[in-house]
Amino acid sequence: MSLLGNLTSMLSGGQGDAGGASSLVSVAGQLIQQAGGVQGLASTLQQHGLGDAVQSWIGNGANQAISGDQLNQVLQKSGLDSVVNNAAGKLGVDPGQLVGQLAQVLPHAVDHLTPDGQAPSGGGGGFDLSMLGGLAEKLLAARSA
Repeated sequence: MSLLGNLTSMLSGGQGDAGGASSLVSVAGQLIQQAGGVQGLASTLQQHGLGDAVQSWIGNGANQAISGDQLNQVLQKSGLDSVVNNAAGKLGVDPGQLVGQLAQVLPHAVDHLTPDGQAPSGGGGGFDLSMLGGLAEKLLAARSA
């Protein structure tokens, strides 16, 4: 089973269905929203040494991976760790595990939100979680391919 398969399986209680992927994508969306949209998240990641990675997610090339530890450090330093802690409590998973999963899904979420290789201008006011619609299905389709 692929990494995304393992992640969705863990979040969905072992079923590996779209519900787990949707939950993970939803948490990624909440994180992006709290950061002030794609532009705010990109700025936060750049300030904490992950600028090259986030630019690869926004751009049209391959997405550079980040580790759960790297993401966790950024979230703690920027105060965004509360989003993960709240979501982990609701999902009944360990926050550390959730951050590790988000480190795998966040590049896909940002990539999905920036199809033209440009971060949307403006603040987080224009970001809506529905903009991530279809991403869970894409991730599951990629997993089964």
